[in-house]
Amino acid sequence: MAELVTGHANKAHATAEQAAGLNAGILGLDDYVLDVHDKLKITVVSANKVTIGTGELVMQGRHVSQGTPEDLIVTNGSQGQKRNDLIVCRYAKGSQSVESAKLVVVRGTPTTGTPTDPAVNTTSPLDGGTTYDMPLYRIPLDGITIGTPVPLFNVLRPMSDVWDSLTQTEVLTLINSTYGTVKGYRRGSLVTLRIDWKSSASGSWNTGNFGTLPESWRPPMDLNFSYGGRDGANQKIINVNTNGTMTYANQGGTQGTNAFGMTVSYAL
Repeated sequence: MAELVTGHANKAHATAEQAAGLNAGILGLDDYVLDVHDKLKITVVSANKVTIGTGELVMQGRHVSQGTPEDLIVTNGSQGQKRNDLIVCRYAKGSQSVESAKLVVVRGTPTTGTPTDPAVNTTSPLDGGTTYDMPLYRIPLDGITIGTPVPLFNVLRPMSDVWDSLTQTEVLTLINSTYGTVKGYRRGSLVTLRIDWKSSASGSWNTGNFGTLPESWRPPMDLNFSYGGRDGANQKIINVNTNGTMTYANQGGTQGTNAFGMTVSYAL
């Protein structure tokens, strides 16, 4: 029977199960740490204690909030043996269908060989599971020493990032010189530049300067693009640098002063 959840029903009728279903439908059936607070950052305090920072997570549609840092005890390791423990967020449904979530250290099996991760509960509460574990960190132990924790979760980026990845600009003139123009078009983090230059520096190895790109159009590392003219003439390298400067350099051989143009694309 259909039921209006987000509406007044003259009685208490919206359930946690319905909220979880909505979350799962929007965010997906994977488990995520959200991009807020400390994102459940882990700190190794001692040989048998770690601290998990603040954060929010969504596991199988269930929203779990970690409002204050929490200390967890890791069982001491043994000399000459290795072990993998897992820190998980454990969902549980108990008597009278009371639900809860808490951080748990799941102890692995010591071995003199290569350790494996301990088993965790994988039946989703969306499928009727009463215990479900979302792995957060692997804690490797070598003897009595805790190694570097390994994150096992994905951070769910906010909708603003998705919007930025989809937005696009009009074609804009980024550089306007007496020698030519550089126009740009951007969709999300992908940039396409169109260079139209009226003349070229002559000489086998001479260089030229286009100008400087606005800051929001500059690549994260220096980039080089190859330009080839007709009949082997006007061979150039086009440079787009992190500081926004755009230059070209002739690459030997016969170099004329003819106009040239090309298109380059890169990710920001």
